[in-house]
Amino acid sequence: MTTILDKILLEKKNQVEEMLKENLPERKNIPKRPSLFEKMYQSEHLQIISEIKRASPSKGLIAEGVDPVKQAKEYYKAGAACISVLTDTPFFQGTFADLAAVAAAVPMPVLCKDFMIHKVQFDHAKNAGASVVLLIVAALNEVDLQDFYSYATDLGLEVLVEVHDEIELARALKLGAKLIGVNNRDLRTFKVDLNRTAEIAAIFPFDEERVLISESGIWETEDAETVAEYGASGVLVGESLMRSGDVESAIRSLQVKRGGISK
Repeated sequence: MTTILDKILLEKKNQVEEMLKENLPERKNIPKRPSLFEKMYQSEHLQIISEIKRASPSKGLIAEGVDPVKQAKEYYKAGAACISVLTDTPFFQGTFADLAAVAAAVPMPVLCKDFMIHKVQFDHAKNAGASVVLLIVAALNEVDLQDFYSYATDLGLEVLVEVHDEIELARALKLGAKLIGVNNRDLRTFKVDLNRTAEIAAIFPFDEERVLISESGIWETEDAETVAEYGASGVLVGESLMRSGDVESAIRSLQVKRGGISK
């Protein structure tokens, strides 16, 4: 049976073919950004990766006419730890132009959120100003996962490695990943369950220099407290912030004390 992830990856190959035809101009003097890992690892409060998200395969249009720069500045003002910018066009209506515009507008860590299947995507992410990239374990074989992780870190990029189960966590740990995200949304069915964070947290090596980030399904303070109690250092939040009428209040409501105690 063809899953949503299968469809995304198939279409991603077409996007990569177009990217390979482009002559990417070399950017010099790309500003250095703070480390997302250091921000997450040292904080007493849950850190928020705030996402700019126009649409998704499961929800359709979320914020079609959003101004990425305006949204990014609101996130920055509200105290987000990082801004995630979706660069997948067919399914999420994001672009590398969005990423470049956001990176030029704020001095904080910026995550290129995409389904990475080719090194050219990392080149574009770096060129656009990203300081962090996403690697989805479920989308890559063992060889490509290691190759891409090494390539990204050689470019000076931090890598958020996304897992969904115990086997994928083992692969992420084998890489030496410090930023590990557990996606509460199953990319094959797009169903969301916060218990996925609990399951990964139960076997996560918190005694090592690594941080656990809970992704998807975070809407309210109670959700943030739940994953903070599991041991998460941060959350990646998109749809709820995009639909919020008050970004600052929405972000503040999620910045609970690690262990689930609100500020």
